[in-house]
Amino acid sequence: MQEPWKTDKWFSSPWSYLPEVRQKQAFGSNLKIHDVTLRDGEQQTAVVFRREEKVAIAKKLDSLGIHRIEAGMPAVSPQDKAAISDIAALGLKAEIFGFARCIPAEIEVIKACGCSGVVIEIPASDHMIKYGYGWPVERAMKASIETTLAAKAAGLYTVFFTIDATRTELNRFLDIVEQVATEGHMDALTIADTMGVCTPDAVSHVVKKVIDRLKKPVEIHCHQDFGLGVANTVAALAAGASVAQTTITGLGERAGNVPMEDVVMSLLCLHGVNMGIKTENFVEVSKFVMDLAKVTQPPNRPIVGDKLYEIESGIIAGWFRLARKDHPLEYVPFVPELVGQKPVNIVLGKNSGPPSMEEWCEKLGIKATDEERMAMLQQVKAKSFEKKDLLTPDEFKAIVDRVMQKTPAST
Repeated sequence: MQEPWKTDKWFSSPWSYLPEVRQKQAFGSNLKIHDVTLRDGEQQTAVVFRREEKVAIAKKLDSLGIHRIEAGMPAVSPQDKAAISDIAALGLKAEIFGFARCIPAEIEVIKACGCSGVVIEIPASDHMIKYGYGWPVERAMKASIETTLAAKAAGLYTVFFTIDATRTELNRFLDIVEQVATEGHMDALTIADTMGVCTPDAVSHVVKKVIDRLKKPVEIHCHQDFGLGVANTVAALAAGASVAQTTITGLGERAGNVPMEDVVMSLLCLHGVNMGIKTENFVEVSKFVMDLAKVTQPPNRPIVGDKLYEIESGIIAGWFRLARKDHPLEYVPFVPELVGQKPVNIVLGKNSGPPSMEEWCEKLGIKATDEERMAMLQQVKAKSFEKKDLLTPDEFKAIVDRVMQKTPAST
């Protein structure tokens, strides 16, 4: 019988399912991903998506089952405006949102583009309004109220997006958003950890406070400056937030936005929450978007890294060889096909060990003695040192030929 932490597709920790842990969580039954790749993701330095590329990315996002796509900000350029209109006209299953500043005229443009919703941004912190915008707070409040009312009049689902919320004193933040909700309009509030400076405990506490105060849906938008964006996002959802704003593979300015893949997989495998996203397409879609963005990811990047399922360590190769037939999840937390990864593969390098030689001799149909395999191992390590890289199959075959023929290694 399967347990939620151990299925045929993943093996996580039973600690996450202890009653004492679960009773503190309040995941909703209809959680959504709001993808901001085409707007916030494109703000990563030197990333440019052309009109037709944005349309292609939107189609890929929709094929994954992404619930909401933020198609962009019309005010950025005529090309962005055209791309938003193109995406809205596709008839995708995803809801299409535009992004606007607190300027009523921008609402009219987003409505004309065919969007069903709008995200309206303005700083929540007095210091950013003063030092970043050079505005008096009163101007910001007036603009917020007027623009959200314009969005309501246009019939758009209105998300009020509070830039730099997490660096605002809590009671002041609550007062600001309540005033906008009361005098203006919001269907939902986004809490933005714009600088990635909050902690999961704090996010959880504040989400509950905001929901209690506003009685409105809360969305969470985090950044990765301290590497806590995924944890903060999951904490927000566990506290009652209903929408996670993410990008494909964490694309975004500075340290990046929260990677959608990490959030969806964490919810599925660590919390038993299935968002209905087609995880088996993660690697394909990530590569598609990152190629268009001309951004290279580390090979050990969680979920989608190119070398995530390659084993070089001889010790780990031994584990894998013993367990792979009947217990394939002893080495990996989830099976590679769950996210569209290549199968687990033992590779040859400086850290290889005797099990690595056994694997490759079996793969090539070579019958060798223990002494011969140890000789191969020594030459594999030497070659890896020389290359500062893994060995190719042909390089290993050359070593095998030398060992089996008892010829010395070339220098």
